[in-house]
Amino acid sequence: MRRLIAGCLVAMLATGCSQKAAFENLADGPCTSAQAKLIDQHISGQIDALAKKDWKLAFSYASPDFQKNVGIDQFTLIIGTQYLMLVENQGYRFNKCAIAGKAIMQEVEVTSGTEIFNLTYSLSVSGSTLGVESAVERRSSTQLDA
Repeated sequence: MRRLIAGCLVAMLATGCSQKAAFENLADGPCTSAQAKLIDQHISGQIDALAKKDWKLAFSYASPDFQKNVGIDQFTLIIGTQYLMLVENQGYRFNKCAIAGKAIMQEVEVTSGTEIFNLTYSLSVSGSTLGVESAVERRSSTQLDA
């Protein structure tokens, strides 16, 4: 039992350290592969939570500033009225990732119904923790062949 607990602690510390190292010195330009992997995992966690309608878990992926300014009830309302494609998604994929100043921008293509929605996520790093600040739909949705 002690080995299991120790193994879990080592895994958590290693993940935290790798995340801290990946975002310690943000440089303008494309994300590194290590950064992109962590960003993709973070956004995937939020999208998957939204698809399960686990609002509390999805909200936990937001940045501390976002959580301070937007309550979970308002978050749920925003998702239900403006981002239903995330709740009803049939899949998503990650495209370009870039860093500008302290902002991390990740393009995500979401398939929902017969449409493809192109979102640009904005993330920040607080300490060594990623947080979603916003997601903006780029108005270039395309129809899929049915």
